[in-house]
Parts: sequence; C-alpha cells; structure tokens
Amino acid sequence: MNEIVKKNGITYGIISGIASILITTFIYSFDINLFMSGWITFLKLAIFTTIAVLLLINTKKQLNGIFPFKSAFTTYFIHSIIGLILATTFEIILFNFIDPSLKDSIKEMAMKFTSEFMEKLNVPASEINKALAEIEKTDSYSLIELLKGMSIYIVMASIFGLILAAIFKSKPAYKE
Repeated sequence: MNEIVKKNGITYGIISGIASILITTFIYSFDINLFMSGWITFLKLAIFTTIAVLLLINTKKQLNGIFPFKSAFTTYFIHSIIGLILATTFEIILFNFIDPSLKDSIKEMAMKFTSEFMEKLNVPASEINKALAEIEKTDSYSLIELLKGMSIYIVMASIFGLILAAIFKSKPAYKE
C-alpha cells in the first residue's frame, strides 16, 4: 500500500473522528435536544463530506495526479473506518459509562417526537402505540446497537466512497 494513501487515510480519519466527538460533546454539553435534530445530522454529513473531498484532493495532489480508483477508494475507506471507530467508541463510553441516563432522556424525546409526528399524519392510535412500544423496548445506545449502527454506516460510507473514488480517480492516459 502506498505510504501517502495510508498516512492521509489515517490522518483524515482521526480528523473525522475528532470532529464527530466534538459535535457529540457540544450537543451533550449545551442541549441534548439537538440529538433529535435533523439539521445536526445534515451538518455532520456536510462536514464529513467536506473532509473526504479535501482528503481525496490532497492525496491526488501528493501523488502528482496519479490516483487509480483502488488508491482513491482505499484512502477514503481507511479514513471512514478510523473516523467511525473513534466516533462509535466515544458514543459507547458516553452513553454506557459516563452518562447512562442520557439514553433514557433521548428515548423519551424520540417517543415524544414520534408520537407528535405520527399524530400530524393522522396515523391511528393503535399504530402509534405499536411504534412507541418498539422504541421503548429498544436500547439504541447499547454496545450492540451502536456496533450495528457502525456496521450500517460502514456500508453506506463504502458506497459513497465508491462514488467519490470514481470522481477523483486519475483519468487513464491514452496513447495515439
């Protein structure tokens, strides 16, 4: 594996992980209601996309424009895995060791949000009650659920990485 690909993937992965930890810490410190906010999710996505694009631009430049698809994807994948491991590890520690009661607070917010949203859509009360019962019995921030979530994010990040690698790969030189 190319050392530049490896070094940049690791460096930008750490940057992504730290960015995620800082966002989660900010939400925890200032307003836990933001855990339910769609715009925070959009903001995180925008930040991570920006970091990934900067990673690929910088790596391609360091490789003097010779950036095969495999190297572009590998760079992105290393970055994603490291960022997700750091973010998930922090969430496991926060929700299961530092402040386990936070899980209950977020669950209550999720139940209230779900109930209000479904009522606005005129969903029958029996369906609302089923949805709320499902939320109640699920521990979304347990070790297992956070690891499952990380697995899903790895798959989604891989698909996104394939697209970015196709965009940033160097074009083959044609001989005439």
